[in-house]
Amino acid sequence: MTPTQRSRRVVAHSVHPQASRHVVETNRALARWLAQILGLTFAGSHDPTRPVPDDIYLLPTQTLVGPAAARQLGVQGPEDLWGGYVEHDFICTKAITHGLLNKHAVAPEGWAPLFSKRVRLVVLDGLSVFSLDDARPAATHLLYTGPIRMKPIHACAGRGQQVIDSLERFDELLEQPEVARHFNEGVVLEQDLQQVATHSVGQSLIAGHLISYCGEQYLTEDAAGEKVYGGSELLVVQGGYRELLALPLPPAVRLAVQQAEVFDAAADEAYPRFFASRRNYDIAQGLDAEGRQRSGVLEQSWRMGGASSAELAALQAFVEQPDLPAIRVSAVETYIDRPLPAGAIEVYRGPAENSDFLLKYATVKSYDG
Repeated sequence: MTPTQRSRRVVAHSVHPQASRHVVETNRALARWLAQILGLTFAGSHDPTRPVPDDIYLLPTQTLVGPAAARQLGVQGPEDLWGGYVEHDFICTKAITHGLLNKHAVAPEGWAPLFSKRVRLVVLDGLSVFSLDDARPAATHLLYTGPIRMKPIHACAGRGQQVIDSLERFDELLEQPEVARHFNEGVVLEQDLQQVATHSVGQSLIAGHLISYCGEQYLTEDAAGEKVYGGSELLVVQGGYRELLALPLPPAVRLAVQQAEVFDAAADEAYPRFFASRRNYDIAQGLDAEGRQRSGVLEQSWRMGGASSAELAALQAFVEQPDLPAIRVSAVETYIDRPLPAGAIEVYRGPAENSDFLLKYATVKSYDG
């Protein structure tokens, strides 16, 4: 860490004023923990009514969007935050994963067709739609090969998704005002897989410490019985993807890492003003409608996410043991009130949007090869 980095203060920033309590408090807990790991001062939450000091290191809840937002927060590059920056909102959503139906389809300002060309071999079959008029033709095209999944681009944690197996069912959905609104904001239509395993692959660069990881994420049920994010189990190394791929990884995991690398490089190329110090990718592997094995990147996360607590647990282990090459960590989210496992680090305990209770914690285990 440079002298300049040593003097910085870590600041939490809940980007949306109406964010849920668990998001705000998780953000503060992670920022406080990060400051402790790096030996820095935790300076609380960002106060939009006061000038931004030039010595802060920001931990925002969302990817920063647009030059005005970055400028207002004093963010000029990836060294100023743990998260990311994009010029346009859609770039930090799952919308960029797929191309448009054709050259006449509606696209948002700043859309880069180059990205979908670069990633077409590392994603599933799918299309991004930004207009209700383009919705049915896109669905018709994709339903020829089997059921599809409808994914609003701003939904997170798996919420709001629906599986569609016929045009009749799709037409029924289009009659719902909320669904029609989603299509004008942006929706991904993507082939649906069965027997799915979802891999998490990513990197974080924090105060000169580069860590890279792979692992699996899993679902749980919230209080309403909806399937939502339940946690991630990660294998983390000090260094880049080269160091990660040097480990004896199973073939499916190795493929997921390689696909994430392609997706990550395409983002840098197609959107050159984008930058991020946290780069997380979800890769789904499963069977398509014809029983063939498929693997593809679903989306990116250039912000605080479900696995962030696990990444901080790994960073802490590497800071405390600089010669440690790799470690296993996990992030857990459960809607069941229960005691923490031995050695676990609690991140949040309290209410959630749709539940009276949510517990978030991280655990650490040694890596034995």
